[in-house]
Amino acid sequence: MIRPLTVRLTPGTSRLLRLYRGQSPATVLDRSMRLLATADGHLDSAGNIKSRRP
Repeated sequence: MIRPLTVRLTPGTSRLLRLYRGQSPATVLDRSMRLLATADGHLDSAGNIKSRRP
């Protein structure tokens, strides 16, 4: 089992999370990380982490 991670939020991130009232902050942050990883090219089209190539 993966231990929950404690994350300290910046004031700006806290303000952004208020835009998603009624949703779990963990769910919002998970979705945002996936969007960022996809945009940065770290996930394939199925949402799986791409293997690193030397």
